Amino acid sequence: MAPVFNEEAVVLEFYNRIKKVLEEAVDSFEIIFVDDGSQDTTLQKLKDLHSSDSRIKVISFSRNFGHAMAISAGIEHASGDAVVVIDGDLQDPPEVVPEFLKKWEEGSQVVYGIRRKRKEWFGKRLAYWAFYRIFRKLAFASLNNVPLDAGDFCLMDRRVVEVIKNLPERNRFLRGLRSWAGFRQSGVEYERASRFAGSTKYPLRKLIKLAADGIFSFSYIPLRIATFFGLLVAAAAFAGIIFVLYLRLVKGLVGTVGYYSTLISILFIGAIQLIGIGILGEYIARIYEEVKHRPLYVVKEKIGL
Repeated sequence: MAPVFNEEAVVLEFYNRIKKVLEEAVDSFEIIFVDDGSQDTTLQKLKDLHSSDSRIKVISFSRNFGHAMAISAGIEHASGDAVVVIDGDLQDPPEVVPEFLKKWEEGSQVVYGIRRKRKEWFGKRLAYWAFYRIFRKLAFASLNNVPLDAGDFCLMDRRVVEVIKNLPERNRFLRGLRSWAGFRQSGVEYERASRFAGSTKYPLRKLIKLAADGIFSFSYIPLRIATFFGLLVAAAAFAGIIFVLYLRLVKGLVGTVGYYSTLISILFIGAIQLIGIGILGEYIARIYEEVKHRPLYVVKEKIGL
């Protein structure tokens, strides 16, 4: 399955490449495209593809619900014994899929792609590199098998798909859910290409949200860090009180603390408090989203399903 959003310049090339790969690798298959509320001609191109190839299935959202929701919809509607998740922008090469299938046939129930190299600017590569390592350090102990540099590009066995389909949360960080599900997992290294055409659908703002969803969905370490800083500030304040009493009672010094030191202390303590409130707010916001029980997405149209 492949999520797409405003990919009119890519979708035909993606179809040609993935079809060629699958026809050579397996006897039967289906390709499910999830149109995440595209505003260009992506949906019409997908309809045309279905008209000429019944193996093409399409799910069209009523609006843009996001990449994670598009993946969830594709997984929920997939019917194969193995399900491959691949973005429709051709940054993840379809030619790697046969290697996934080989690992699956050897007994792996999850096969994920490991990005050996990225053709993106240095700052983005550095940010991704840092995120995966921070996420592994902060994630719950149950996710001790989180692979480094592995995105959503993967193959999942039907048993794993059924587990993920039944997970109820709204903030669906597939890389974490996939690791949480367990089963036998292995990786395949590949070189991630630059976009075939068009512009990125993941600007900095969305990347930051994706990272936050991953960390706050699979770790309570940020809460412990806030507690640690609170205890640290309290200890510093207590030490300051002892020091001031020492100066007054033992040394006999009388005077007031300087204006700037007082201002710095107030700002520092206020910043710690705001950081703690912000971290707590991230968890509360996710609880708020969960308790509303709204559907993950709204389907406008299904084609071939």
